[in-house]
Amino acid sequence: MTQSMTGFASAEGASEGWRWSWDLRSVNGRGLDLRLRIPDWIEGLDAPLRAALGKVAKRGNITLSLRVAREGGSSAATLDPEALARAVEMLEAAERAAEAGGLALRQSSAAELLGLRGVLEAGQGDADTGPLRMALLADLDGLIAAFETARQTEGAALERVIAGQIDAIAAGVADARGLLDARADHMRAGLHEALARVTEAAEGVNAERVAQELALIAVKADVAEELDRLDAHVAAARDLLAGPGPKGRKLDFLTQEFNREANTLCAKAQHAELSRTGLDLKHTIDQMREQVQNVE
Repeated sequence: MTQSMTGFASAEGASEGWRWSWDLRSVNGRGLDLRLRIPDWIEGLDAPLRAALGKVAKRGNITLSLRVAREGGSSAATLDPEALARAVEMLEAAERAAEAGGLALRQSSAAELLGLRGVLEAGQGDADTGPLRMALLADLDGLIAAFETARQTEGAALERVIAGQIDAIAAGVADARGLLDARADHMRAGLHEALARVTEAAEGVNAERVAQELALIAVKADVAEELDRLDAHVAAARDLLAGPGPKGRKLDFLTQEFNREANTLCAKAQHAELSRTGLDLKHTIDQMREQVQNVE
């Protein structure tokens, strides 16, 4: 199954006077980048969250956010004066730097100050956060299951699009093969004309030698190998797309190989219809590469 690197899931839960909300989302990335925005006063939460996410995702920029509060709006939150002082000091420094650079900043509100990390934390004064941590981790399975479903649903849609693009590339290669006979006649006529011009313009020229050189040019312009490699890449892409596990990196490599052969085909074309077919191939390959960037 093809899995996308794009996904989103959210959930809410409650236990023993606490309420919480999860937000889990991901976008494409070269590797696996986990960013956790969780209350730092709940000890021992970071490592198990990273381990759980690492089991279901191999690539992508993944952000997990968690908000925890007392039920009923209980004022169990505490203010950290030192953290507040540091926040005010940093804001003042930012304002001075902006003023020196000729920029005007909007005045910060008290609510924004209290919302900064570490300034105000719910339940920070509780001695034992173990029960809360266990409740949160028990609630995690449902969130991750929904996240996986979202990535798989998006992956299935990507697979259909990419499969269609691979079919379009295969059809383009077939069209190119269908033009080879007409291209050969066109090139043969052009070479005969070139040979005639050379022999007429130069006395004592070795016509046989010139003909050999022109034949060598024709061999170098042959595109059969490029079309064969494109067919091989089509077969490899189809097998890879239908196979299990992460496949985004390999598909990305294949699109580079597709593009290399299409570039060579266009460079060698020397035939208007074949050039147009090669450009159409490049366009489809570029579209495929854009989709492949989202595959895990």
